[in-house]
Amino acid sequence: MPDIRFSVLAEVTERVDRFLAEQLQLSRTQAARLVAERAVQVNGAEVRASRVLVRGEEVRVAVPDDPAPRRLVPTHIALDIVYEDEHLAVINKPADLVVHPAPGHWDDTLVNALVARGLTLAGGAAGRPGIVHRLDRDTSGLMVVARTDEAHRRLSHAIAARKVSRTYAALAWGHLDQDRVTIEAPLARHERDRKRMAVVATGRPARTDASVVARFAVADLVRLELHTGRTHQIRVHLAHIGHPVIGDPVYGLGGSRRIGGAGRPLADRVERATPRQALHAAALAFRHPATRELLEFQADWPSDLMPALGLLGDSDLIAESTPLRYLRFFTRDG
Repeated sequence: MPDIRFSVLAEVTERVDRFLAEQLQLSRTQAARLVAERAVQVNGAEVRASRVLVRGEEVRVAVPDDPAPRRLVPTHIALDIVYEDEHLAVINKPADLVVHPAPGHWDDTLVNALVARGLTLAGGAAGRPGIVHRLDRDTSGLMVVARTDEAHRRLSHAIAARKVSRTYAALAWGHLDQDRVTIEAPLARHERDRKRMAVVATGRPARTDASVVARFAVADLVRLELHTGRTHQIRVHLAHIGHPVIGDPVYGLGGSRRIGGAGRPLADRVERATPRQALHAAALAFRHPATRELLEFQADWPSDLMPALGLLGDSDLIAESTPLRYLRFFTRDG
C-alpha cells in the first residue's frame, strides 16, 4: 500500500520536530524518528529535526502504513451536518465527542460516526481521515472535514495561512478590562503536567482577539477570534488574563470561588448549571477548496449551555431560542 501523505504549510518560526509533533499529534521522539527515517521534506528537500521552519515553507510527510492498521469501526452517533458536498462537510459537533480515534476512544469518535453515515473521508494522518482541524472533546460547534485529498491539502494550507475564520463564543468569569482585548502569549506543554498547556516564554506564538458581546452580573459573553490554532488556546489565554471559561475543569482557576461579595450565590448557581466548559465554535468561514466560493456558517448557543446563560441573562434572553443572534454576536459591531 502507498504511504499516507500529510501536507501542511508552516506558519511560524520553529523546529521541524516540534511542528510535526503538534500537526500529527505525535511525541517529539516520534516526530524526530520520522525525520531520521527520511520521511520528511521541506520544500522538496530532506532535513534535520532541528531545521527551523519559516512561514510559507511547505512540509511534506510520508507516514508509513501501520503494519497492523486499526479498522475504523462505524458507530451510529447523531450528528448535525450543516453542509455537505463531494469535497467537504461542515459539522456542528456536540460536546462530549472526541474528534478522531485515539487511545481510550477507538470506536466512539466523530470519525467513526461519519464512517457509519457512509461519508467518504480523505487526507490527514493515519486513523484521522478528513480531519483538517480539531475541537476539544467538551467544546461544541462548527468544524470542517475533507472528503478528498485535494480538499484536505487546500483546507490545511488555508488554515496555516490564516485564511480560515474561526469564531468562538465563551462565557468567562468576571469582566474584561476593555471591550476589545488582544491576547498574545506563547503556549507550550505544562512543565509538570503534560496533558495541560501553559503560557511559556519559549512556547509557540499564539494570538487570540477577544471582544465583549454582553456583560452580565458575574460574567461576560465573549467573542473570540483565533489567529493561531494551538491546543487549548482560548481556554489558556482567558485564564492567563484572569477570566477563565466558566465550567472549565482544567483552567478554571477556582471557578465561581473567584467571584466574591453579593455575586457569589449567583456565580455558584451558574457553575452548577454549566455541565462543561462554556465554549462553542459559533462561526466558520472559508473559501471552498474547489470552487473558491466563500462559505460562511453560524451555529447558535448550544442547548446544554442554555441554563447557565439563562441564569445570567434577563427574561427576554431566556425566551430566545437563538440568544447569540439576539445579542448580535454575529454582527461585528455588536
